[in-house]
Amino acid sequence: MKKLLTIALITILALSTVFASGAKEDNGVKKYKIGVSKLLTHPALDAIAQGISDYLATTDLNYEIREENANGDISTCASIAALFKEEKVDVAVGIATPTAQAIFNALPNTLQVYSSVTDPVSAGLTDNDLVCGVSDMVPVNTHLELITKLTGAKSVGMVYTSSEANGITLMEAMQSACDAKGIKLVTVAVSTSAEVRVAAQSIIDRVDAVYVATDNTVVSAITALSDVCAQAKKPLFSADTTSSFDTDVLLAGGFDYYKSGLLTGQLIERVIKGEKPTDIGMTLLDEASLELYINLDVAEKLGIAISDDMIKNAAYVIKDGKNTK
Repeated sequence: MKKLLTIALITILALSTVFASGAKEDNGVKKYKIGVSKLLTHPALDAIAQGISDYLATTDLNYEIREENANGDISTCASIAALFKEEKVDVAVGIATPTAQAIFNALPNTLQVYSSVTDPVSAGLTDNDLVCGVSDMVPVNTHLELITKLTGAKSVGMVYTSSEANGITLMEAMQSACDAKGIKLVTVAVSTSAEVRVAAQSIIDRVDAVYVATDNTVVSAITALSDVCAQAKKPLFSADTTSSFDTDVLLAGGFDYYKSGLLTGQLIERVIKGEKPTDIGMTLLDEASLELYINLDVAEKLGIAISDDMIKNAAYVIKDGKNTK
């Protein structure tokens, strides 16, 4: 593993010369360097990166983007941030909490825009006048209402990442929601996505349903979590619709992360054009960006009835293995 990381870092450093040597001016117009650091590859974070790229392509900015992937490794997040510092990027973008934190620590004098950070305050990203971004704090209370309404669950299982600030924040938010409703929350912590399957197996017999929040490490292993729930015939609810396709997730309610990427791109444009990040602050996705995913095939297997109104209001409805909307 160490050898693979070493090779990856050498590759990053080798490519840095190309990025660093890019022209700072085109016909007298400044070319801005934008460094984008993504925690890992999974549909939600990929959609954000695509949204950023697509939005910036519609602007009149003269820019170049360098996107790096930390592949879920915290030390690589720090290495990418150090690379951006060496290359003197004009704007550093962190997609997900660990990458945003690494950038925050390494580039205190550089414009920063974070994206898909659940709780910027707890993550320590609010004590710098050069930082702004997009929060994706999900409506945990609403999710719990749906879970209990559909299943009558008295106990809910949750796998979370103990090394991610957003994972802890969302677990604590679900704990508070469960306490208020008299629901038992059974939690298990993981450090890597490889641990998710075993972690889920350790609690599956003690819960009536399982909930996964926008925890990057856990969501990246959603297939493993889905398999465990399907085998145990327990409903799985997710806060991320993007990663729910081709799984046994019963219901997902979350943000359209492509729209989050578009919004992040807007913030990048605004700070490049001179707007103060402190005047922007933390931007929350609006309710129009929320969407509902329902898998009627899973509902049928579990004997759970889904109302016509819920189906009507869903953005995605899976029936016979296909999205019908």
